[in-house]
Amino acid sequence: MNRETLEENPFLVLGIEASASRMEIERAGQKLLAQLAIDSASAKSYSTPFGSRARDEAKVRTALAALRDPEQRVLHELWARALTDGEAAELPAWREALESVGWRAP
Repeated sequence: MNRETLEENPFLVLGIEASASRMEIERAGQKLLAQLAIDSASAKSYSTPFGSRARDEAKVRTALAALRDPEQRVLHELWARALTDGEAAELPAWREALESVGWRAP
């Protein structure tokens, strides 16, 4: 897992919790696509533990596709939880893996 992959975690791209239901994922993705279609400034970026990143329609569609696949979703969910859950990030294995790609605890 490299830093770019972590920055483009589908849950981060869509701006949703790792515990989001399928319906919440679809709703968030469709809302972002609609906002991007009308050139909404608020939809053009998203936050990561590494800083703000640009969001476009391709990233949103890629995120939706990844989260529709149960195997990919599990992997992305684990990493999203590690990136956003301070407790998980304190576990030695997670902390070492995250720090290896430049993550720093908030």
